[in-house]
Amino acid sequence: MLIRQAGSTVHYPKGHVIFAAGDISDRVYLIESGWVKIYRLSADGRRVTVGSIRSPGEMMGLAETILGVERTCFAGAINNVTMVVMTKSNFEELMAQHPFLAIKVAKLLGARMREAEAIIHEMVCWQAPGRLALMLMKMGERMGEHTKGGIKINLQLTHEEIANMVGTSRQTVTSLLNTFKQEKSIVYEGRTIRIVNPDKLAKWVV
Repeated sequence: MLIRQAGSTVHYPKGHVIFAAGDISDRVYLIESGWVKIYRLSADGRRVTVGSIRSPGEMMGLAETILGVERTCFAGAINNVTMVVMTKSNFEELMAQHPFLAIKVAKLLGARMREAEAIIHEMVCWQAPGRLALMLMKMGERMGEHTKGGIKINLQLTHEEIANMVGTSRQTVTSLLNTFKQEKSIVYEGRTIRIVNPDKLAKWVV
C-alpha cells in the first residue's frame, strides 16, 4: 500500500494516548495491528466513546488533518498497537499524485458520517438494552472469531469501557450483560464474550 511505503511504522503500548483533544492535526494513521478507541471527555471527566473502535487495516485521524483543525477527540490504544504514521503534507501530496486514494478517503469519510448519524439515531430511539445488544452484534461482525461454540469477541473491554460506548452507566451494563448471560444469548470466558445465540440477542434491538 502507498501509505506503508511513504509512512513510518510506530508501536504504541496498551493504554497509550496516541493523540489528544487540542493537539495539532498534522498526521494520519494506518492501523497495522491492534485496536484503538476514539473518545471524548465529558464535563465530569468520563470517557465517552464516539464513533466505532478502529481496527487493523483502518485509517484514523483523517477528517481533522485534512481540515487543518485541532483534534477534538482522544485516541487510545486498547491493546498493543502497530501503526504507519504519515505527515499531513506527505499524505496530501500522495493524494494529489494518486486520485484513486483521494476517492477512497472521500468514501471512507462518507461511510463514517453515515455511521455517526446511525449512532445518533440509536441513542435517541433505543433504550440501553437495545444499544448494548446491537454493539455486541456489530463487534461480533467486525472482530468476532467464528467457532463451534458461537462468535467469540476477543477484544477484552471493561464494563466501564462498554458503558462509555453505549451511553449508559457501568452498573447498567453489568446488569444487562448478566441478563444476556442468564437467557443464554452470551457466555463469559474471563473478559472475553462469546455470542452463542445471535437471534435471541437481536430481539433486544427493537
